[in-house]
Amino acid sequence: MLKRTNLKSIIILTIFVCLNLSACAKSKNYENANAEKKSVKTEAKMTAQNPEIEKLNRVLLSMSERCKQAIPNGDSEEFLKDLHKVLDEQKTFRADDLSLYYLIDKKHNVGADYVPRDLKPVKNNELWNVSRNDLSLRPEAYAALEELSRAALADGIKLMVSSTYRSYKYQEGLFNRYVSQDGVELAERYSARPGTSQHQLGVAVDFGSITDDWGDTKMGKWVYNHAAEYGWSLSFPQGYEDVTGYMWECWHFRYIGKTACEFQKKWFGDIQQFMLEFIDAWQRDEAL
Repeated sequence: MLKRTNLKSIIILTIFVCLNLSACAKSKNYENANAEKKSVKTEAKMTAQNPEIEKLNRVLLSMSERCKQAIPNGDSEEFLKDLHKVLDEQKTFRADDLSLYYLIDKKHNVGADYVPRDLKPVKNNELWNVSRNDLSLRPEAYAALEELSRAALADGIKLMVSSTYRSYKYQEGLFNRYVSQDGVELAERYSARPGTSQHQLGVAVDFGSITDDWGDTKMGKWVYNHAAEYGWSLSFPQGYEDVTGYMWECWHFRYIGKTACEFQKKWFGDIQQFMLEFIDAWQRDEAL
């Protein structure tokens, strides 16, 4: 059996090794220095036994400082076990479309010709209301919206779906309109350039009035408190504009699945961007 390793210590150890520091030898406290050296030896031994720990070292080192700070103290083997649950679930996703974990943001995009497969129209029905008649979602997200809406109805709330899939062309026109209205610098804080919007993936929903005060409504509070139970994750939380690239949007949720929502909450401070960046980096690392 492998000895358990603290996830935070992996990050610290990796930085230690990469910078070739000798903090242990220079420590004023001899006992603490010896304990540090022993810990390093234990980590090195475990890395040799489990190559995934070495990969975890590399990937964690590549994450932003704020992401590293969000990761709680915990057992690295437990982290890897939870990660593989997420990756195993990804294997069940349809193979002819982008993964539900696809990282799309200001640095990662899709082309003008990308359209999700088999989009389903989202119309007014007994489960939800819509703001207009041209809405649609990927089948997986549509099914999850049905599940979320049934749960909301059971609590006396009928959801309002205001925006879903947007084509590249639609997003281009929307972004350009905002630039004309507010200038490019401000527009980029609340609107995605074409090809970089989660809406083009067909898995994102804007609920309600699409205004900040929606978060304080009965509907907004219910969605915020229960969305993750049905696989929906808040994409742009308050206070994370430096991470996501966008101002707080209490109404914007992306479907990633229940397992990923649990993984995000447990290991990444419930910040979607951190988790998706980690999964992307993990899958790009081909050394293992």
